[in-house]
Amino acid sequence: MSNPSTETQTQPSPQGRRIDTSGGGDLSGPATNELKRGLNSRHLQMIAIGGAIGTGLFVASGGTISQAGPGGALVAYALVGLMVFLLMQSLGEMSAKIPVAGSFQTYATRFVSPSFGFAIGWNYWFNWAITVAAELVAAGIIMDFWFPGVPGWVWAGGFLVLLTGINALSAKAFGESEFWLSLIKVVAVILFLAAGVLMILGILGHGSAGMSHWQNREDVFHGGWVSIISVFMIAGFSFQGTELVGVAAGEAKNPRKEVPRAIRSVFWRIMIFYIGAIFVIGCLIPFTDPSLLASGEADIAASPFTLVFERAGIAFAAALMNAVILTAILSAGNSGLYASTRMLYAMAHDGKAPKIFGRTNSRGVPLAALLATATVGLFGFLSAIVGQGAAYSWLLNVSGLCGFIVWAGIAVSHYRFRKGFLAQGNKASDLPYRAAFFPIGPILAFAVLIVVIAGQNYEAVLAGRGMEVLSSYIGIPIFLGLWIVHRIVTKSKVVSLSEMDLTGPDDIDLAAAERS
Repeated sequence: MSNPSTETQTQPSPQGRRIDTSGGGDLSGPATNELKRGLNSRHLQMIAIGGAIGTGLFVASGGTISQAGPGGALVAYALVGLMVFLLMQSLGEMSAKIPVAGSFQTYATRFVSPSFGFAIGWNYWFNWAITVAAELVAAGIIMDFWFPGVPGWVWAGGFLVLLTGINALSAKAFGESEFWLSLIKVVAVILFLAAGVLMILGILGHGSAGMSHWQNREDVFHGGWVSIISVFMIAGFSFQGTELVGVAAGEAKNPRKEVPRAIRSVFWRIMIFYIGAIFVIGCLIPFTDPSLLASGEADIAASPFTLVFERAGIAFAAALMNAVILTAILSAGNSGLYASTRMLYAMAHDGKAPKIFGRTNSRGVPLAALLATATVGLFGFLSAIVGQGAAYSWLLNVSGLCGFIVWAGIAVSHYRFRKGFLAQGNKASDLPYRAAFFPIGPILAFAVLIVVIAGQNYEAVLAGRGMEVLSSYIGIPIFLGLWIVHRIVTKSKVVSLSEMDLTGPDDIDLAAAERS
């Protein structure tokens, strides 16, 4: 196998020293510039579950039912879930073979082209850096529920310091904090499903609607396929974050076992949570209920979870869901800070970002990359607070679209990875984890993602609302611009199948991890 000159690997060490998990590049420094594998299986599973359970489920799910009816919402989330399943299979195959912190940009660089990897990496970093800022703004709004006299920026700043501090400790500290934050969300969903089933059966609450809301086909699929497609976009945003397990694989203790295990179990749990929650809401709350039309993190009283808990007789439902949604927001901010920091670190090692961001401290934390990302979060929430709402909304629109572009990049990278793996004389059975349904899986996921990206705001396109269209699709020309400019400057070409770098971290270190 041939290694591209742009990616120099750390040499194997029989002493089993710490390994470079950045994805390659010139490591101009000692072993202190390497990450430490401090995440175990339970961390990985909760990171992936927690990444997909947030305000999209707790708040926005009501709006999807109002828009498409309970049946339409179920179909939309099931279809998106299938696409995410195929995407996670693709990511799992690459992450188990090559578990690196650079993940998506490393795979895009090695299996497609350095310019494609450059565009993917910076898109993903920006995606989560801006998301951190958005979550900080939302956290300040949430705290107003209990402390209406305290300005939101005080809480936003405090939470930024808290999350930065946790991430600065170690990968294990991040994993533990994310485990417990995600556990709160998971427990809340389980309690909701249990209470909902008891209410449907008439055991809890005041009477039961049973399946009465599912009898009229026009109500069940309100708006037909047009509404389902609209909800499809919202569902896609709700599932963003499941790919975090790919970034975390670079610091997993035993990635060749833990990544496949997380991939296999997480998808079904998430699907049960989403499909189960929408079914319960559809049974207990008519899609015409005006409360479901409300949206946004501030509308705790309008959350379908709050409505169901209140009808179950839980007097403190609003306060309960306020606390749960706060943990969801902090979890998203925590994960976003981690993911964007590791991406910036990996790009520095790969020559796509300043070298200073590739340095780590004695605990294996890329502190410079962390502080740079936290600074973006700081300016983000300050711009929202001082009233530059339009600019901030544009940043959020760009950020959301970037997530789908990265997902499409994962599908393309996996297709070429498998082709290159076989072209270099290997067999699919040699892979630590093999994605099912190849090559249909990545091809279908890519096709669905193109539909999602193109349909971001098709209503504005059809209505000819120019500025709204530009706001919704601005992420596409930015991504293409990064890709094309980098290609022109570096004159990089598509990597041939026979020259792909398929090497992963030191096998000696992985073998030692498997014995521990």
